[in-house]
Amino acid sequence: MWKLITVLAGILAIAIAVQACSLVDKGKRLNYANSLFSGKEQYENFARIPDMFPVSMLERAQDPMLFPIGGPYELPSEFRHEGQAQSTKTFLEETDTVALLILHDGRLRFENYWLTGGEDVVWPSWSVAKSYVSALVGIAIEDGLIEFVEDPIDQYLPELASSGYADVSIKDVLQMSSGARWNEDYSAFDSDINRLGRILALGGSLDKFVASIGPDLPSGTYNRYNSADTQVLGQLIVAVTGQSLSDYMSKRLWQPIGAEGPGHWLLDSRDMEMAFAGFHATARDYAKLGELYRNRGMWRGRQLVPEDWVSASLKADAAHLQPGDNPASNNEFGYGYQWWLLDGDEGEFTAMGVYNQFVYVRPAKGVVIVKLSAKSDFGISNDQSSYRDQETISLFRTLAALEAPEGT
Repeated sequence: MWKLITVLAGILAIAIAVQACSLVDKGKRLNYANSLFSGKEQYENFARIPDMFPVSMLERAQDPMLFPIGGPYELPSEFRHEGQAQSTKTFLEETDTVALLILHDGRLRFENYWLTGGEDVVWPSWSVAKSYVSALVGIAIEDGLIEFVEDPIDQYLPELASSGYADVSIKDVLQMSSGARWNEDYSAFDSDINRLGRILALGGSLDKFVASIGPDLPSGTYNRYNSADTQVLGQLIVAVTGQSLSDYMSKRLWQPIGAEGPGHWLLDSRDMEMAFAGFHATARDYAKLGELYRNRGMWRGRQLVPEDWVSASLKADAAHLQPGDNPASNNEFGYGYQWWLLDGDEGEFTAMGVYNQFVYVRPAKGVVIVKLSAKSDFGISNDQSSYRDQETISLFRTLAALEAPEGT
């Protein structure tokens, strides 16, 4: 009898200890989540997010691909934005840049790290993750798991039939034109985006949250940036593949592309990936995404992403998706299938995440640029100009015009 009581007491003690640890972990995660978009320095936190939250891991490739080294570029001392000269060094410092890589024709021409960045440091992509999810949707269509991009997304996700995604095409979701009700104001504590993100700290289901979103605008008429749209796309991939987002990405993209380091996806308490912003990788592996799309989905002689999908992804094929002063959009850039499209005639495009994360591609120059950052004052106001995204593009355009040393 006493032996049984002792065993039961031990089990109870373990349960209490586990619960206490869980509460401590939740407290740490909530404190971290509440620090976002507050002006607090984040470069130390960002380097250790996978240690604070539940994650899945994509193993480094069995056959990693290393970029060949080309003749090195020297960064210019300044660049011009809206006719004004700006110091390159000052801009990189003010945006808390931790990594900057430049590829030209597939060769690594510049690579440097600051603050907590490093060649082996796994860094959050934030919304750069959206472009990975888009690639996986295209691969799933190629695999015959999704019939048409124009299909209603609730045809595959019947749990969304009473939500703002009912009768909305997959294409409209890809183009951030679902019309679902949404507020992506990072500076507002109770905005939809901040409530969605806090699920990672407090527990709960990302899928359940997006299923509760109601309709607002007719789909396919207005380009409103909506991170829930990407979460629904992640949910779609899981439904049609019967695999986790992590497993499907590992098999169909991460391993084939020759990732040098591991990748991590943040998970909710139901083990669903935070598809809209939860992917982490090294700067060199982010560069592979840009290089893959610069080469129209072809990688080392293999078509990893269908070429027609890449073409469709990089096309603003409706008025509400065009860049510039567009009354049918709340964005200053154009939009494709989870890729930002820039003005001009050179076909520039970029993946972009909060806190100044970029994978920028200028195909006409053969250039891919990765910038990872922790811009501490990002999102403290809802003024897009404070994000300094347009200044970053001006810097990239200057870097893309650099001349490689002769013979390299």
